[in-house]
Amino acid sequence: MSNFKLGRRALLAAVAAFGLTGPVIADGHQVLESIHFLIPGGAGGGWDGTARGTGEALTAAGLVGSASYENMSGGGGGKAIGYLIENADSNHGTLMVNSTPIVIRSLTGVFPHNFRDLTLVSGTIGDYAALVVNADSPLNSMADLIAAYDADAAGTAIGGGSVPGGMDHLVAAMVMEAAGKDALNVKYIPYDAGGKAMAALLSGEIKALSTGFSEAVALAQAGEVKILGVTSDERVAAMDSAMTMKEQGIDTTFVNWRGFFAAPGLPAEKLAMYQDAIAKMYDTPEWEAVRARNGWVNIHNSGDDFKTFLEGQEKVIGDLMKKLGFL
Repeated sequence: MSNFKLGRRALLAAVAAFGLTGPVIADGHQVLESIHFLIPGGAGGGWDGTARGTGEALTAAGLVGSASYENMSGGGGGKAIGYLIENADSNHGTLMVNSTPIVIRSLTGVFPHNFRDLTLVSGTIGDYAALVVNADSPLNSMADLIAAYDADAAGTAIGGGSVPGGMDHLVAAMVMEAAGKDALNVKYIPYDAGGKAMAALLSGEIKALSTGFSEAVALAQAGEVKILGVTSDERVAAMDSAMTMKEQGIDTTFVNWRGFFAAPGLPAEKLAMYQDAIAKMYDTPEWEAVRARNGWVNIHNSGDDFKTFLEGQEKVIGDLMKKLGFL
């Protein structure tokens, strides 16, 4: 272990022992004492994995002293957003993870707030989407899934860890429309986060699961699912045996961004500390290990750039949802 790491850890220990708060400086590096991650869904979903993976990298790299996590399901993510807004003054040490659904669900009125009601911290990663089936399923390709759908659309339910009209539903509809099917006829069954959706797949309640690629990789490596198709332009190194949709004649691609938000009214100094820690994280081997393990794509948009990115997403997704009949 390097002297830098020993010195840094000793300093962090001293901070904790004497009850000091706020950032400290270790060998010229600003170190946040702690971050509390608020996760708007249950365990096993993409938000959960993103928050815990980011916290793992930040703490292992010494950019943050410690990280804690809180899962707060409900309202398609709206419960956590409302909590952060209503308790803003007591949540300056909290970062909430979110993703494309914060745009979708405000467009559809699932909850009354949108990203403009929060402090925008940083867009962090992108995660492709995937359709998967139970490892014991007779379906082995997108062609098999489409054939099953043609034979019995109602009996070929696709599940996901988001509300109807949400991210997982939208991806399933996009894929089926690109395959020449009527997206509005897709039977979609929603579950509260990826863990419950996976249980439904294993029980046979649904025939396929629409989920994030990083979640699909972990499940496939555990021998629980087969990945039928990925919404990337090219195969992803995290599991290069998984075929893209485009390879199978389905001309559609999609990447779901994920990033972090803070309570409204967060002091500018604290916001800068969060943004600085996340920016530095990208250059660490600890982050690269987490990123590669999950098959994520680095998408870093901070502050005003994040706002511009979100406004662009709002327009593109809004137009797409109108086309698909979700708005």
